[in-house]
Amino acid sequence: MKAFSKGHLLAYAAAERRRFERSLREIVEIPSVSVDSARARDVARVAGFGADLIRAMGGRARIIATGGHPLVHGLLHRGPSFPTVTIYNHLDVQPADRADGWRTEPFRFTPAGDRYFGRGATDDKGPALTAHWGAAYAMRHGANVNVQILWETEEEIGSPHFEATIRKQRRALATDAVVVSDTVWVSRTQPACSTALRGLQGFRLTLETGATDQHSGTTGGPARNPVAELCALVAECLDARTGRVRIPGFYDDVVPPARWELDELRRSGFTTATFKRDHLLRSLRVDDPQEVMERLWCLPTFEVHGIAGGYQGPGLKTIVPPRATAIVSCRLVPNMTTSRVIRLVTTWVRAKNADVTVEVGHGLAPYRARTDGPHPEAIRAALRFAFGREPVRVREGGSIGAVLSMERVLGAPVFFLGLSLPEHGYHAPNENYDWRQARGGMLAFADYLRRAGEIGGQTSDSRRAPRRRTAGKE
Repeated sequence: MKAFSKGHLLAYAAAERRRFERSLREIVEIPSVSVDSARARDVARVAGFGADLIRAMGGRARIIATGGHPLVHGLLHRGPSFPTVTIYNHLDVQPADRADGWRTEPFRFTPAGDRYFGRGATDDKGPALTAHWGAAYAMRHGANVNVQILWETEEEIGSPHFEATIRKQRRALATDAVVVSDTVWVSRTQPACSTALRGLQGFRLTLETGATDQHSGTTGGPARNPVAELCALVAECLDARTGRVRIPGFYDDVVPPARWELDELRRSGFTTATFKRDHLLRSLRVDDPQEVMERLWCLPTFEVHGIAGGYQGPGLKTIVPPRATAIVSCRLVPNMTTSRVIRLVTTWVRAKNADVTVEVGHGLAPYRARTDGPHPEAIRAALRFAFGREPVRVREGGSIGAVLSMERVLGAPVFFLGLSLPEHGYHAPNENYDWRQARGGMLAFADYLRRAGEIGGQTSDSRRAPRRRTAGKE
């Protein structure tokens, strides 16, 4: 179709740029921090903004109550005989404070040339709007597809109400495929299609050996020190210098990357220098780029997020503290399960220090997407069309709880068409997005949806036969 030529789509993006930027400004300046109960009204407000935007661009929209923060469901409908593609994004964001190292106010949209600074700009409000602009163009110009929009507002807190909600709405949300736009490229010059997500399992380890602070001169020596004991316990779990997890059996279920995956990593253009620069890291455990990529995407981890206990103020307070807590988590890869990791970690901790209390946090299983077939091929072709370069297939180091839920409940395959860059700063100070990715993303989504309409209902059976990529529950 002539309307889907690159020239026509570039002209559309240029004409819509100011409108897009105004909408991005409005949505970034809504502090939709889902983890903060004081921001509940702002989270509700961002859902309202999302529904209004869908309506303003020619779609139908409703806000679905979940028992927690709401879910936005939009529909750009062409007809019952056409296949349906669902585009998923989230509109809630991580907390942010100027004191964390922001150069601008985190909830004030701050353009700087072609870059847009503000919390949520790239995770995930910018990509959400980009995908919607591309979908609106595709529908106006005759793509033979129905487009559903699912904008969640609880992704940053593990999607606690998402699965139950879409289960209740299953008939209304029936779809042939789901496309998620919440993943990261290898670099600005190298488009990437994510093929897997790591899972996550969190733990809180607590040790209490007394009732109050005690003088280290009168009790030190015989008194147990819980901070020191937790440090020793963590060292029993993890070789901090190499990153190797010491818990027996931890790596038993890990599936090594396939040969084609290793080939894709080698041609990705990944460099350790760029990785360190993008993430403001002074040094890494390893410098070989291949090993860095495999550790990041193909291997599980044991991370220590914080150890709290004892005196933290100025000067020296010579006490033996009564309690300490370590907050840790494991990133999981296919075919690991949260249930087995919980059992391994709990058993090991109790064997090493029986007095430590293990509190198990929320878990997400890893996910592996289909890499062959009409939809993955259409996504790769759309990225090539929009950005002029063949995308590489890589895994994603993070987790998206809604992905497993959508495949499990809706019975549709889930794919990834991400637009964020490493330097955009997911969850970091000075988070940003940029016009180049927004413009290219509009082209990519419009082209993909045109192609999805040509695919037709080839994947319609998937709605009746859910496929689970990995064992275990979230």
